[in-house]
Amino acid sequence: MTAPIPRDIPDLPAVPGTPVLMPSHVPATAVVAPVRRPLAARYRLFVALAATAGVTLELLLGSPARTLSYFSVQSNAFLAVVMALSAHRAWAARHPLPSALTGAALLYILTTGLVYHLLLGHTTPPFSMTDATTPPTAWHGQWTALQLLHTVTPAAALLDWLLLTAPGRLHLRQTATWLLYPLAYLAFHLSRAELLTPGTTGRYLYSFLDVDQHGYRGVLANALLVGLCVYALAVLLVALDHTRPNPIRRQGRIGFRLRPPVG
Repeated sequence: MTAPIPRDIPDLPAVPGTPVLMPSHVPATAVVAPVRRPLAARYRLFVALAATAGVTLELLLGSPARTLSYFSVQSNAFLAVVMALSAHRAWAARHPLPSALTGAALLYILTTGLVYHLLLGHTTPPFSMTDATTPPTAWHGQWTALQLLHTVTPAAALLDWLLLTAPGRLHLRQTATWLLYPLAYLAFHLSRAELLTPGTTGRYLYSFLDVDQHGYRGVLANALLVGLCVYALAVLLVALDHTRPNPIRRQGRIGFRLRPPVG
């Protein structure tokens, strides 16, 4: 037989007011299971295939060693890998890739498109990844490769971010890390040129980084200006990511509602 429960328990201390719940920093994706997104998966697979087609076509048209040295080719190859992995995760209802990775891919491919259309698309002689000295003919191989690498994939990646990606995932602390690859590419570009014989075709891949034309001081000044613009673009992407509307709408609501006690 158990003893009766007393009405009052005087030894327990009084609760000092209403307990305050501390804010939680756990993201919603940690407690809400992701769902399959076949539309996003198909679109990202298309972007991956477009980037792969542009890189492959450029490799077939020019020297593989020279082609793979271009920033635009490397950024498209990186985008193809990221988009293929993102497509698989969206199809298999898995959590998305880390925002540091997807944000870097978006920044690099947008840099590729902007640099081409603002600095390279109207130069004389025309910009080319091969030894061509005349402007590429529309709808032919070189023209198609340039458009895929510098127009189609940047626009497609931007649309994926705006229409198929949840906002609020990019962070300002990631922007400095994203600049490490452009800095490493600048060092690679100048080191590669020093290893080639002066006068070699394609020794300097980009006209604004041509030491023979601008000297090291001019090249470093151009690189600093481009680097500041890239950093400003990264900050702009983070700011827009925290202010743009959420394009992903779930069917129905998840959770429960607290009701006041009755009686």
